[in-house]
Amino acid sequence: MGIERKPLYIFRTPVSVENPMGPGRLFYRFLTPQGITVAKIDGQYYEMRMPTTEEVETFDKVYFGGYDYVVTLEEKTDLESAGYEVIEI
Repeated sequence: MGIERKPLYIFRTPVSVENPMGPGRLFYRFLTPQGITVAKIDGQYYEMRMPTTEEVETFDKVYFGGYDYVVTLEEKTDLESAGYEVIEI
């Protein structure tokens, strides 16, 4: 008679790897990962780099780039139908 564990769903925002870490030839070997923000606006998902505070206030839902989010089963279904990967842990 164990404790029933509910599944957790994790959404990791997309990442773009670009831009040298600094000036000079050596730095071109090291690229900086940049998180991409995913926003739900009127039922559609959009990707953007750095939304303003005013933009964020108009979003239905926002997942800021570079983070992992615990999402509900409903959010998981929505994100997966939009083409994003959500993992179960």
